[in-house]
Amino acid sequence: MHKIPSVPWLGRAQPAGSVRGGRPRREFLRMGLTGFSGLTLSQLYQLRAQADSPPARPRSAVIMVWLRGGASHLETFDPKPQAPSEFRGPYQAIATNIPGIHISELLPRLATIADKYAILRSMSHTGGGHPAGSLQLLSGDTDVTDKLCPALPDWMSVAHFLRSERRGGLPNYVAVNAVDRYDNFTIAGPAYLGPSYEPFKVTGNPNEPIFEVPGLRIDERVRRERFQMRSDLRKQLDSIRSDIDVAGAMAAFDASHVQSMNLLTSPQACDAFDVSKEPDSIRERYGRNQWGQQCLMARRLVEAGVEIITTEFDGPLCGRVGNWDDHAVNQNVFDAMKFRAPILDQAISALIEDIYSRGLDRHVLLVVAGEFGRSPRISYGASSGSGQASSPAGTIQPGRDHWPRANSMLFAGGGIQTGQVIGATDTRGEEPVERLVGPGDFLATIYRHLRIDFSRTMLVTREGRPTSIVNNGRPIDELARAVG
Repeated sequence: MHKIPSVPWLGRAQPAGSVRGGRPRREFLRMGLTGFSGLTLSQLYQLRAQADSPPARPRSAVIMVWLRGGASHLETFDPKPQAPSEFRGPYQAIATNIPGIHISELLPRLATIADKYAILRSMSHTGGGHPAGSLQLLSGDTDVTDKLCPALPDWMSVAHFLRSERRGGLPNYVAVNAVDRYDNFTIAGPAYLGPSYEPFKVTGNPNEPIFEVPGLRIDERVRRERFQMRSDLRKQLDSIRSDIDVAGAMAAFDASHVQSMNLLTSPQACDAFDVSKEPDSIRERYGRNQWGQQCLMARRLVEAGVEIITTEFDGPLCGRVGNWDDHAVNQNVFDAMKFRAPILDQAISALIEDIYSRGLDRHVLLVVAGEFGRSPRISYGASSGSGQASSPAGTIQPGRDHWPRANSMLFAGGGIQTGQVIGATDTRGEEPVERLVGPGDFLATIYRHLRIDFSRTMLVTREGRPTSIVNNGRPIDELARAVG
């Protein structure tokens, strides 16, 4: 395996058994200006000689909705109304439009479209803390300790790294309210791949009357100045073009230049982020709130060609503590679920229906997940403060604690067979008793959908160590593509 000189942090995909070990032209794009500034002329010649043509790849995409803090599986997709009273919450299970499938009564809209999604009820891992649980699911790190920063890149960054060729002005990976932190812990990120593979981040509330994506809505004077500055830099690099690239070895840098310019100047790129372009009826269908409009933006972005989109459900719509971490000390788990569930129900059901009605279901896979489930046995403790879904300080209220041993996920689109439940937990919701699934299986399923050969793709760490992007995992067969 080769390493790019003067760019020691750069990990690189290297298919096992590669004959040439060559560098595809897309690596010029991945290196960016930092990489070129550290290369000698002879090294550029070497890279040019090793360049391969990029392979054709059918387009596929993933939207991941992340429930930061870990939603209760018992109050969402795996209700246990017959469990003993110390486990059973106040909400009933309701029938869906698929005979035999029941979900929580808090999700009536989703119950009417169960034919358009699949539920996985048997995800289990060993990450008991929010950082460890997040890192296990998103990056495959098997460590049970809570790290301040990830040691492995998350699947989003890996996919971005491997699929960074873009046509047009849109980024390949966009985070609408990013999945990135839990308190002072970083729970996702590119790790040794470097900051070039972080997402384009959209912050703020898309439901606000005046909402702008940072970096896109700049005035014309600033736009012209930035364009001129970048053009001048390009001209300086062009001065060595005749020496190193008669056949076009710097085409990838040109593509990077065009992409950055398009993002700043293209009305089409700006429009993809602009949910105000949608009819009021559509905006109302998703819900005129932050989560609903985040999902609507995700649909607009994937329809415009973005391939990796994450959006996090947290903040005031979650209740007093702003996440799904429903310990009794934080908030009343049942009041919190009743408060937030209708918002999730409306936003996710609208997104699923849109994915299918607009013909996106063949290539766009939607995943709704959090880092773990919640403890089936109800805990009780004193509230630490009053607020939405929480009684005054000192009041004893119910909660559910961290529970990595059982978690539920929702999958829609992606050409998969829907209208099914995969796996099962015991009568209390404590342990999987059918079709045990782990983080490696989840990651392998995502990569399979993105047509990334996870079994042969290796990344090189800062220390030069080849590392597989999936360890101890295989795709979930029940979520295989059922249509072309």
